[in-house]
Amino acid sequence: MVSLVAVFVSCLLAVFLLTVRTRNRLANVLFGVFILLNAVDISSWFSNQFLLRYPTVLVFKATTGAIINPVFYLYALALCYSDFRLRARHLLHLTPFVLVNLVLMPRFYLADAAAQSSFLAHFGSTPEATFMLVLGHLQFVSYTVAVFLTLRKYRRAYRENYADTSIITHDWLFQLTVTLTVLHAIVVLKNALGFTPYSHLFNGFELLVGINATCILSWFVLKALYNPGLFRSIDSTIAPVEDLQAEKAPAAPAAPAQASPKIEAQLSRLQAHMAQAEPYLDPELTIQDLANHLNLPVRELSLLINHHLGQHFFDFVNEYRIQKAKRLLKDDSRKNLTVLEILYAVGFNSKSSFNTSFKKHTGLTPTQYRSA
Repeated sequence: MVSLVAVFVSCLLAVFLLTVRTRNRLANVLFGVFILLNAVDISSWFSNQFLLRYPTVLVFKATTGAIINPVFYLYALALCYSDFRLRARHLLHLTPFVLVNLVLMPRFYLADAAAQSSFLAHFGSTPEATFMLVLGHLQFVSYTVAVFLTLRKYRRAYRENYADTSIITHDWLFQLTVTLTVLHAIVVLKNALGFTPYSHLFNGFELLVGINATCILSWFVLKALYNPGLFRSIDSTIAPVEDLQAEKAPAAPAAPAQASPKIEAQLSRLQAHMAQAEPYLDPELTIQDLANHLNLPVRELSLLINHHLGQHFFDFVNEYRIQKAKRLLKDDSRKNLTVLEILYAVGFNSKSSFNTSFKKHTGLTPTQYRSA
């Protein structure tokens, strides 16, 4: 019953993801496919008995599990990078799926009905089953590591090039990957019990996996409903500053104190633009926007702020926002403005990020600063 509910919720969420209109449709489609593949896997708890009459369909359904991890990795890439597109080279991610089916070809797919039935009856002790189990776990580990590395690079690039500190895409993917890792660990433990004297606990763990799957899928639904604007992606060509430094100067980079006249002129121009034009008032300001204002290459501006000023882009922008907020808080003619109105007026879009940044720069909360 639990598995049936999980599959039903999965299908509802997948339909929502595949039909909702968003700017990042590819990510939604890949996540919808990921949900459906998991639904197919979960459905084994109530559909396998029926599919015994169709052994080829039953086994092929089991092999689709080899597509789940690659699809999740591609989903992570599509969610993090706005310019990500599926290419022919991404078909290489189907290699484990193809390999598993090729391994099953001689003794199952090409065998007669009687041989297929015998194969299924002893499937757990066959070399093919061991191969699928080991490959599945290795695949999960490798793709999970790849997702975490992608998130690490995304977070670094985002913090260095975007002014909004609430990295909802990173937080969502990180939470999701950790949750899936924990769930996978439970599945591994469940499978291991089958080879121990405690195999009687197998059914209990199977129920636990089903309940967890249902709860996680419900979490997906709530996340999608409460965050219809998910998620904030970046351009994949935006590299972390360390990479830009390595490209520009493989040797040790010059210290900020030794900045060239050109750098000094660019810094003065940047600071004058921030003070006069106040671009930081735009809550959606990105380093690409600021580079366009200054007619500078985005990579050059990124190095200028992150390396020569020694600040992440969001720290650089928020410093101007906090200075503006301090002036407004102390302005007697603006006493009628609430703290919430001021934080929106200076470019912040959340009270928590404003309070955190304000206290970081002043040691006081906005309310304390106003009354001091």
